[in-house]
Amino acid sequence: MGKYSLGEFEEVVLLTIAVLYDNAYGISIKEDIETRLNRKVSVGAMRTALKRLEKKGFLESEFGEATAVRGGKRKRYFKVTKAGKAALDQVKETRRKLWEAVPQAAFDYKVR
Repeated sequence: MGKYSLGEFEEVVLLTIAVLYDNAYGISIKEDIETRLNRKVSVGAMRTALKRLEKKGFLESEFGEATAVRGGKRKRYFKVTKAGKAALDQVKETRRKLWEAVPQAAFDYKVR
């Protein structure tokens, strides 16, 4: 599998954070995944994945400024680290190799 351990949902979260770039905070990540992938995401699953990815060193976060709109609460913004990018590259390369190894006959669904 390689140096980096990354689950499917973690991969989706990391990629979404990269897509959102400067606007990647909990709710924006959740909403983007739900919209793009037509997949429901619970707040708990999102928080767990973000904590796990940060603990693995694949993400870093910092708080933004407090706003009156949020009642003085600050958003936590996430960024993909170099290790996170390396993990995504590894997953992408692994998937590419697997797809290239599949013989065309594997998807030939004619009656045999």
